[in-house]
Amino acid sequence: MTLVSDHIEPDTRERILVVAERLFRQIGYQKTTVADIAKELRMSPANVYRFFDSKKAIHEAVARTLMGQVEAAALVIADRPGPAAPRLREMLGTIHRMNTERYVGDSKLHEMVTVAMEQSWEVCEAHMQLITEIIGRVIGQGAASGEFAVRELELAAECATTAMMRFFHPQMIAQCATKPGPTVDEMIDFVLAGLGSKGAAS
Repeated sequence: MTLVSDHIEPDTRERILVVAERLFRQIGYQKTTVADIAKELRMSPANVYRFFDSKKAIHEAVARTLMGQVEAAALVIADRPGPAAPRLREMLGTIHRMNTERYVGDSKLHEMVTVAMEQSWEVCEAHMQLITEIIGRVIGQGAASGEFAVRELELAAECATTAMMRFFHPQMIAQCATKPGPTVDEMIDFVLAGLGSKGAAS
């Protein structure tokens, strides 16, 4: 019986998150209630609370899933063989594209991100810390191969992430979309040049 229970519980938890994300997208985070989620799943709110102690906990888990998908895509690029500079370029562009597609074009999901920034900052902070570490991994590879001239790896990773924040942060992407400034490709060129890459504008 224990094996059956262990299999069912994670499956139920995952179903709750899938339905919650769909409702957050359809009617918005603020308007979605735990009762709405339970009704979609044909279970009682009390059963939902067996897996998540609050709506905020559900929200944080959905946010972690979405952020985790971006992290996974960045890791795939980081672990790929080959020169570091083109991989770093691809990674920075991919993070920007995924965050733009997921949050900026979807007003309901953008609302969820805004709430995460206000109420679940630690989740967002952990995500950005991991993204910085993944970027640092590729910068380190480039430094080891002689592609980048970097003395302090951790500082270089933090500077690269900070430089790209306008293109990473969902709220800043939305707010800056119609404002003057460098394009994402121009900013990536700038980051690569700052790392000492000879092929910064390639």
